[in-house]
Amino acid sequence: MAITEPAPVSPVPHEAILRRQSLRESAARTYARSLPIVPVRARGLTIEGADGRRYLDCLSGAGTLALGHNHPVVLEAIKGVIDSGAPLHILDLATPVKDAFTSELFATLPAGLADDARIQFCGPAGTDAVEAALKLVRTATGRSGLLAFTGAYHGMTAGALDASGGATDVRVTRLPFPQNYRCPFGVGGERGAELGARWTESLLDDPKSGVPAPAGMILEPVQGEGGVNPPPDTWMRRMREITAARSIPLIADEVQTGVGRTGAFWAVDHSGVVPDVMVLSKAIGGSLPLAVIVYRSELDVWQPGTHAGTFRGNQLAMAAGAATLAFVRENRLADRAATLGARMLGRLQGLAARHPCIGDVRGRGLMIGVELVDPAADAPDALVPPPAPELAAAVQRECLVRGLIIELGGRHNAVVRLLPPLTLTDEQAMAVLDRFADALAAAERAPRRAGAQRAGA
Repeated sequence: MAITEPAPVSPVPHEAILRRQSLRESAARTYARSLPIVPVRARGLTIEGADGRRYLDCLSGAGTLALGHNHPVVLEAIKGVIDSGAPLHILDLATPVKDAFTSELFATLPAGLADDARIQFCGPAGTDAVEAALKLVRTATGRSGLLAFTGAYHGMTAGALDASGGATDVRVTRLPFPQNYRCPFGVGGERGAELGARWTESLLDDPKSGVPAPAGMILEPVQGEGGVNPPPDTWMRRMREITAARSIPLIADEVQTGVGRTGAFWAVDHSGVVPDVMVLSKAIGGSLPLAVIVYRSELDVWQPGTHAGTFRGNQLAMAAGAATLAFVRENRLADRAATLGARMLGRLQGLAARHPCIGDVRGRGLMIGVELVDPAADAPDALVPPPAPELAAAVQRECLVRGLIIELGGRHNAVVRLLPPLTLTDEQAMAVLDRFADALAAAERAPRRAGAQRAGA
């Protein structure tokens, strides 16, 4: 259950703040709708609300907070820049802070890329880095088409949305992304992934496919918003082989998967794939806004100012990011994420054996998804039960009651997503899973209670 403490002497009127937010802010707000809390303090895994309640945060800024909230090394780095009198806004000028960040970042990159790479600092959001990557490969190749995948999420700006799975005005060629549980070919596993790879080759090599030679292929090494889908490493290597053989630049979107999240420093490291372009944001800024692309020098054909932005030189984020990258690397937190994530997956799979509403448990490292389904639904032709988004929403609400913050995702918003910080302890991990199990049981009981109340009335 949630930990409740006495309210502070001068409590912040959180109900009034929430009310004003709903009156003043855009209807586009998202997290605030399912998480009606007012954070006032945070440290590590824990957030304290204005009402004095404490929550275990397994959203982590949508994967941004690799070290959790307000980690001491991050705060020290930020204070160091402020106390030094260094400029906070420097456009794209060279500074010691930027040089230190770039050096630390290059030290973590796949060797085949770091040895011959260029870096472009973008506007401070992952979606702008995606736009830069798409613009880069189109400029370098002279082609305009793009290969992307079903279920993808690359951001909310126009070009990024075109490449995402929910696009309605399609300007890219959509390819099947491997799914073990809901395989589009009905077989799953390595066989399903191989069929997807063959389909990709067929489209590219068939002169009557209607798919001209593209400027690039963009993929997530583990799909996040699409439902936490990790493809087989063999499939990743096939995509690299297919693109390399046809001189198609491969873009790896590591915005959410990077900096140790999946149990390797970069998710492409699992397969040994070296992409031509890497899109990086979220955790690389140590909790502050920062986004870059890193790419092979042969692609560096831009003219000055071809991709620019006033806030490319976020000094505080570069300092916080360098400190975060170094801490993750020096303390082998990627290995820790792999070990603890496997343990959490094992316990969740045990929970699934007792709860038929858990259709699948999947993930890599501390990027975990639990797909909720309706096992009683009448779907005789379906290979697996249909998703249960209402149950997932109920589980999210019950988790919040118990002091646990989670997010939902997947095609039908029926996948519970866990993105805890890499500093998660064994005890905290068990507390997270205990609260989730309790919330799941409560959400399962809720419809029966409601039905019983109606019958009694």
